[in-house]
Amino acid sequence: MLSSCDATKPSVQVFETSESGNQLTQVTEFLPAEDGAQIILNPAKIFQTITGFGGAFTESSAHLLNRMSKEKRTQILEAYFAKKGANYSLTRTHMNSCDFSLSNYSYSPVAGDKNLEHFSIAPDKDDLIPMIKDAMAISEDGFKIFSSPWTAAPWMKDNNKWVGGKLLPEYYDTWALFFSKYVDAYKAAGIDIWGFTVENEPHGNGENWESMHYTPEEMTHFVQNYLGPKLEADGKGHLKILGYDQNREGLREWVDVMYKDEASSKYFDGTAIHWYESTYDYFPEELQYAHQKAPDKYLIQTEACVDAEVPVWKDYKWYWKKEATDWGYDWREDEKKYLHPKYAPANRYARDIIGCLNNWVDGWVDWNMVLDTKGGPNWANNWCIAPVIVAPEKDEVYFTPLYYIMAHFSKFIRPGAIVIDAQNSDADLMVTAAKNPDGSIAVVVFNEGMTSKSFNIKLDDFAKNISISPQAIQTILIN
Repeated sequence: MLSSCDATKPSVQVFETSESGNQLTQVTEFLPAEDGAQIILNPAKIFQTITGFGGAFTESSAHLLNRMSKEKRTQILEAYFAKKGANYSLTRTHMNSCDFSLSNYSYSPVAGDKNLEHFSIAPDKDDLIPMIKDAMAISEDGFKIFSSPWTAAPWMKDNNKWVGGKLLPEYYDTWALFFSKYVDAYKAAGIDIWGFTVENEPHGNGENWESMHYTPEEMTHFVQNYLGPKLEADGKGHLKILGYDQNREGLREWVDVMYKDEASSKYFDGTAIHWYESTYDYFPEELQYAHQKAPDKYLIQTEACVDAEVPVWKDYKWYWKKEATDWGYDWREDEKKYLHPKYAPANRYARDIIGCLNNWVDGWVDWNMVLDTKGGPNWANNWCIAPVIVAPEKDEVYFTPLYYIMAHFSKFIRPGAIVIDAQNSDADLMVTAAKNPDGSIAVVVFNEGMTSKSFNIKLDDFAKNISISPQAIQTILIN
């Protein structure tokens, strides 16, 4: 029932993705609000400004798209980047190779080339760059791209290997130059880079694929004295530099060093985080601490995926069952295995994104956009699941529930939106809300439970009764 007069009442659209089969489906009929739950919106109480939502351009994804028919390739890119699709606004890619590459490679292949006279992004020209440019052509609103290195070329490192080791101090200047030359090379290819993370997973990854280690002090030293000044000197001071770029449990020690004082903070524009510390805990205290340490800087979730799993093909309900495991289920030390129980992939995505938005995170970026039915291709045999799975040999595409869950945020919460206060009386529902630049308000509600829920959503003197299916996520768009 609407309490405001029909002439001035807001319009409300409700979109749902559910275990029962809704896939960003508009719903218009609702059960009565028997439990009396209330969601009260207060646009006057504001939090962070949204940078965006999206996924990563990887060589693996790009290579797979090149194996699909033109029709299916376009279908996938439009699903991610068109306004009628998920309308991704914030994306990531890798500098040099990563585990989701077909092989190890570097843009600086010649050992001892301190001035990078042989620098070349040629390895990206067949797959990665065409995928990015095609996405740009489809996107009406445009999207930001930040780039992350997994490692420098082995010749710049103390162990002379792709995996592990540290950047030799004698190559700090060279490595800073590498970032600058990368921006120029991509610009020449028609792609503007928005920013960087300094290093993907500076703690390493168990010595399994490309990595390069930093302590918080070492990364801050490199940014403060080499990378930041180099980009500034080259007229690239506008590029964003995000520090850390690993799991949330380690946030405190990193932000304490990065933002220790004005000098250490100067070139850091924000902090990057991953979700792999736990399958259910989004670490709100650590996120709050990181925000308080640097309240005017970005706090962006830069990588997340269902890891250590081979994709489940065209079994929609599997993604809602607590059967998936992650790396920590088998490999975590015993005292921390409690952080890695079996979980439902759909629940994990919905829980984490809402939990992040309610704790100052302003951007949330998924990992690979497209993988095959084996969870690759991946030179390191590090199999994972992506929201979109393809079988190139059959030219078939499967949009998993994870794709639709991502779209519940990326499509309706746009860059520049401001997270607003949403009071929720039902502890069994997760709720977040944001006011978009066009004045619309997007409210995302997640019901992890096995029974439907009803609630009244209130905005000033306007109220509407809505119900949500069991195991479902809704976006309520109020205009």
